[in-house]
Amino acid sequence: MNFSVHDNEIISYEVHLKNGVIIIQTISHWEKARNVTITFSGVLAHWFEHPLQGSIILDLEKRELSEFFQYNKELLERGRLYNWPTGYKDIKELEEKLRNEKYHYYLISASYGLNGWVLAKKVEHF
Repeated sequence: MNFSVHDNEIISYEVHLKNGVIIIQTISHWEKARNVTITFSGVLAHWFEHPLQGSIILDLEKRELSEFFQYNKELLERGRLYNWPTGYKDIKELEEKLRNEKYHYYLISASYGLNGWVLAKKVEHF
């Protein structure tokens, strides 16, 4: 990704489940930085924690899928019973599906408030 949202405040986010889109509106309080709208498309699943008024982004990174499985194994095992993030018989099958269908793992780190991840095919900024 060739854009920065470091220290941007999240002012809203929308999750469009049917369309597989997540839109995060951010605002910068720094003079030379800019407001950024982050749009994830082709979203399979997301996991956000600690959404608070005044949430500040530390970083948004594209990470390796292997890290996704390493850090979310317990969550995936619980979700599998509910076909989340999709139907699969074991982690290996899910990993193969995500790789074949070209999903990416985007990690949102917070200085304060909302953090989590998104599994999506694409991310753009405006």
